[in-house]
Amino acid sequence: MNKRVVGSEYEALAVTYLQKQGIQILARNYRCRQGEIDIIGKENQYLLFVEVKYRKDLRAGYPAEAVTLTKQKRIYQTARYYLYENHLSEDTPIRFDVVAILGEEIQYIRNAF
Repeated sequence: MNKRVVGSEYEALAVTYLQKQGIQILARNYRCRQGEIDIIGKENQYLLFVEVKYRKDLRAGYPAEAVTLTKQKRIYQTARYYLYENHLSEDTPIRFDVVAILGEEIQYIRNAF
């Protein structure tokens, strides 16, 4: 299986997990010039921008470690564009979360950055 197929499979698993946590999914694989956000959701008053990272094992490190500062900045810029494109105020409460999947174990990190 190629990485895109594997990524889509685990993003779908993350969506199911988030929905079970009571999160409403608004978009998947949102793309613009600034970058991509795997999942955009809503929980209470918060708009969530969620990055999904999967690792089969620890050979490449923990999944959440792959959300580097550079990646965080790109997600932030993409989120700002999403707010702009959807006519949402910059005062909209937002949160950046990570769903880290290691093998079959799912870890949900709220306010990851």
